[in-house]
Amino acid sequence: QVQLVESGGGLVQAGDSLRLSCAASGRTFSDYGFAWFRQATGKEREFVAGISYTGRRTYYADSVKGRFTISRDNAKNTVYLQMNVLKLEDTAVYYCAAGYGVAGGDRSNEYNYWGQGTQVTVSS
Repeated sequence: QVQLVESGGGLVQAGDSLRLSCAASGRTFSDYGFAWFRQATGKEREFVAGISYTGRRTYYADSVKGRFTISRDNAKNTVYLQMNVLKLEDTAVYYCAAGYGVAGGDRSNEYNYWGQGTQVTVSS
């Protein structure tokens, strides 16, 4: 089992930055690829960004490319999502997900473990 705990969400204004963290425990962190998904009210969950278990590959949704950066710190068993130039449409609950040996792609069924989510609200 892998336990994931997200933190760092909050209420910010458009144009601001925020960094989400996902602390993982339970298994060998470096064996897992991670991703961030989000779900806005009334919408389906969508892929935001992913990072491979090696850390060498990252993937982004077109809507966040150039604004968001995913990274991992194997020493701290933590994955981060740096979000810059936030927009109103970034408002959602953000979920961290982990999958054994995954490359960090956008297929949610590759990820076996999910966190409880953290709310990000962007106001004008």
